[in-house]
Amino acid sequence: MRLIQFETTSGQRQVGVVEGDAIRTVRGVASTRELALAAIRAGRSLQAEVESRGSEAGPAYAELQQGGRILPPLDHEDSAHCLISGTGLTHLGSASTRDKMHQQKGQDEATLTDTMRMFRWGLEGGKPGAGKVGAQPEWFYKGDGSIVVRPGAELPVPVFAEDGGEEPELVGLYVIGDDGKPYRLGYALGNEFSDHVLERRSYLYLAHSKLRACAYGPELRVGALPAHLAGTSRIHRGGEVIWEKEFLSGEENMCHSLENLEFHHFKYQQFLRPGDVHVHYFGTATLSYADGIQAQPGDTFEIEMSEFGAPLRNGLVAADEPLEPGGVTAL
Repeated sequence: MRLIQFETTSGQRQVGVVEGDAIRTVRGVASTRELALAAIRAGRSLQAEVESRGSEAGPAYAELQQGGRILPPLDHEDSAHCLISGTGLTHLGSASTRDKMHQQKGQDEATLTDTMRMFRWGLEGGKPGAGKVGAQPEWFYKGDGSIVVRPGAELPVPVFAEDGGEEPELVGLYVIGDDGKPYRLGYALGNEFSDHVLERRSYLYLAHSKLRACAYGPELRVGALPAHLAGTSRIHRGGEVIWEKEFLSGEENMCHSLENLEFHHFKYQQFLRPGDVHVHYFGTATLSYADGIQAQPGDTFEIEMSEFGAPLRNGLVAADEPLEPGGVTAL
């Protein structure tokens, strides 16, 4: 089952089930979060909750896409209660990257960079098995729900940014139940979007480089993931595709299990506030920046994977200056 959130022509929010080119509107619910909390309280799965409510014929999918009326597949009415985060160095990457790691595994750990050392920890301990604690991954904070742009909308590039590049990833979507426990609704495609020039200058700038807008969706895939997933990431410019590359995900292509990544996020008590929404990016091994491409305003990113239905498309636009130097007022 795949779900979307959308707006009617009058601005009313609804949840829909994707059935090919058609959308069936879920009865009696205005948001995916509301639907998930009802399922948790009733002690049943998200799919069972949808089926218990029933659905009716809704708008055409293409009509929603063309009208820009598709919302992120999970959000919170108060953006401060939606946390956007992610984990890096989680995917095996290309064969050359793996070979490089294998050559370095025999070296003294002191000779490795911090990046390679953490990647090595993931290779050796990122899949500890069900119910066990494995190696801790790299973790980063992106922002709250206010940084999320809807599918089809433009990602803003701050004037101080040195780069605005895509990161095609899988995203886990979660709600914290009344019992203070995390519940995974499912997964979506995501564009994590970062400043790779800034990050490359110094790894200590990673935190700064991640404080950018992001997008995910348009569809929420309910249920388990295949172990091997292959999608395509593209950049369109002036009506042409200027870059295109396959990206791999799923646990067969990762050095961490999804269970391990989830544990090391939700082990923190502050992330278990009832009713909150969590959007967590699981990482990637494919970047256009690594191939010498630098995106620019006017470009469009497209991330596609057949298991997730419609592709995620977002343009790129220059943002206004939010604050000038000396702009803080003393009281």
